[in-house]
Amino acid sequence: MPGPDPSGNGCPRGWPQSRSGAGRRDMAGGTQRVMTADIWPDELSSDKAAALGVAADVKLRVYVVVLPYTAEANTKITDRVLLRAGIVSLVLIAAVAYFAVRIALRPIETIRVLTASVTASDPRERVTVPATGHEITALATTINSTLQRLDDAAAQQRRFVADAAHELRSPLTTLLASLEVALAYPERTHWPAAVTTAARQTRRLHALAEDLLLLARLDTRTPMTRPDTVDLTALALRLTEQYPLTERPLTLTCDSTAPAHAHGNLDEYERLLRNLVDNAARHAAHRIRITIRNQDAWVVTTVHDDGPGVPTEDAERIFERFVRLDDARSRDRGGTGLGLAIARDLAHRHRGTLTLTPRPLGACFELCLPRAPTTAEE
Repeated sequence: MPGPDPSGNGCPRGWPQSRSGAGRRDMAGGTQRVMTADIWPDELSSDKAAALGVAADVKLRVYVVVLPYTAEANTKITDRVLLRAGIVSLVLIAAVAYFAVRIALRPIETIRVLTASVTASDPRERVTVPATGHEITALATTINSTLQRLDDAAAQQRRFVADAAHELRSPLTTLLASLEVALAYPERTHWPAAVTTAARQTRRLHALAEDLLLLARLDTRTPMTRPDTVDLTALALRLTEQYPLTERPLTLTCDSTAPAHAHGNLDEYERLLRNLVDNAARHAAHRIRITIRNQDAWVVTTVHDDGPGVPTEDAERIFERFVRLDDARSRDRGGTGLGLAIARDLAHRHRGTLTLTPRPLGACFELCLPRAPTTAEE
């Protein structure tokens, strides 16, 4: 664009002096800004002059009047149009979003209704999994998995209560029958034998009650406070020396002498090993052997007996509560069917595992516990 004329009259350089101008005029009840522009004859073609209805040799002056109220009116009209359009757009967007969310959340409402219908008496209700493949499908699948776990836990709890009631009823029935017979025929009762029977059944009830209380405590999954460092080798050696083997001629040996340390509770470790030895003593023919060794980051303890062994299909079932592979023999020898279940729960409580390893003869239980580093290793 040409610059201003050096003469100082305000017109662009190279334009005629009367080319353009600005000023103010009194009109419409006030002083308004007026802008002018001159169009010279040589700047109009004959076609443009004809279109404008003027002669081709005349000079035109164009006046542009800037009216403030017209601009304000245009602004107000534009604001009103934009405001109405914005309000309508906002309402439309809100309506579309509302119905879209309602449609998207409809499967969630169905899931909520079905989940609310699940009760303790009928926990088999499951929610319908939509075939959409997004997060709602994952939510329905997770809820069904949770309901299945709760159903399994409730069924296991009912089975446990029924089994516990049955186990408690058996010694109580024997104890009550022996006492009633002794009271009915006191002169023909062999009182030492009756007392011996009552004492045996009472001990069985006491052991069963202790096992049930321990299982209830283990089921709460309460964390251990300040676990100790226990030498499992020393514990196994002490158990071997103190374990009573008066009923049958059995040999109980511990082949390990090297220290094997693990973090945990001494009494619970002793209960775990004692349960394994009790189980082996009920089924061993002549010999029970305990071995303990340090293997990498684990302390591996095995309890092996030379009894008839366990069928492969029952290798996991024997760790269930109140399971006996030979009910008559286990009851005669004082078993409650909870020893191995308690042992496995105690192993899991100490972040370990307890499994039945296959052996050609007898049964071998393998206990793996995290190894506690010694002072030299630390």
